[in-house]
Amino acid sequence: MLRVSTRPLARQFGSRSIYTSVLESDLNITKTGKVNVAVGSGGRSSRTGYTATVFGASGFLGRYLTSKLARHGTTTIVPYRDDMKKRFLKVTGDLGVVNFVEFDARNLKSIQDSVAHSDIVFNCIGVDYNTKNFSMADVNIALTERIAQAVKDAGVPRFVHISSYNAHPESKSVFYATKGIGEQRVKEIIPEATIVRPSQMYGREDNLLNYLGPKLKMWTPGKNSKEIYPIHVLDAARALEKIGFDDSTIGQTFELYGQEKLTYLEIRQMIHGITQDFSNAGPLSYNFADYNLPLPIAKLIAEVKQLAYWKMTNPDQIERHLINQVIDPTAKTFKDLGIEDTTRLADVLFSYVKQWRHPLIAMKGAPTKKELERLRQLEHFT
Repeated sequence: MLRVSTRPLARQFGSRSIYTSVLESDLNITKTGKVNVAVGSGGRSSRTGYTATVFGASGFLGRYLTSKLARHGTTTIVPYRDDMKKRFLKVTGDLGVVNFVEFDARNLKSIQDSVAHSDIVFNCIGVDYNTKNFSMADVNIALTERIAQAVKDAGVPRFVHISSYNAHPESKSVFYATKGIGEQRVKEIIPEATIVRPSQMYGREDNLLNYLGPKLKMWTPGKNSKEIYPIHVLDAARALEKIGFDDSTIGQTFELYGQEKLTYLEIRQMIHGITQDFSNAGPLSYNFADYNLPLPIAKLIAEVKQLAYWKMTNPDQIERHLINQVIDPTAKTFKDLGIEDTTRLADVLFSYVKQWRHPLIAMKGAPTKKELERLRQLEHFT
């Protein structure tokens, strides 16, 4: 987006001319010729002049992307289905910055209304399991196609579609296959769309640490040997923010992956190094065993679990246990965005898994009851 620096703005109020406190104003010109005026020094009460729509804003990645956009004053449109799940997003920006639009995945008018006035549209919607109302194909392909068509019809300058690592139309995994087909549909409708394939992400509400960490025993095919390059969700959100405002990323494909390759088993061992007390083989040592289970049996068990009304491990998730992450050498990465300092899992792991420690481990090293009583009887002089 072209930026043109101008002199300070003056506003006429009757006979008075009031100059804004901003030292300079940026005129941001989109590729369609629309001019957006940025006001402010870049803080919460500033305005970038842009309007961005974030589909899937209440999801794991979407909430962090919304926060990064809104905190600098980008007017953010949040399409939502569940009123209770989107309320926390309101406080991520200043008054009037985060705006909600109710939409339905099969209601074309609601999708069109969500993108009608936007300069950037991010599609963070994606599911890796089937529900009674929507299959993975319904969301990852059909809904993606509707959003892309609405973006094209509205003449929105930028469309950023968030796919997945290993996305490929011929994958054995339904999730990877539907994500791959979704990419094809987007490119057919909007050739200049930007495709982003993040690796498996970790964070407070993730499906990685929360899946591998608290389980005492895991019966999985391959004994958790799946290899991935995990990334911090904040790094992924930071990259998406840069992509959205950088026109040089138009038509490009990005793969966002971490600095190190880890297996699920290695991640579990890292977690257990924090949550277990290896110096004591007594009650503080949980049994975090990993057992190998034949794929057909594991998928059958997961299929039976789908009878429950809440989300549980599904057969396609079991299938993905045997598919290692493959890096596309032709795709651009964090480095192409100027992001070199990505987070390493070991540096932030403790803050995300400490709540799973045994209570006696958390209390280890604290004064005994007798010692506390003795300390109360001492007189302290300053």
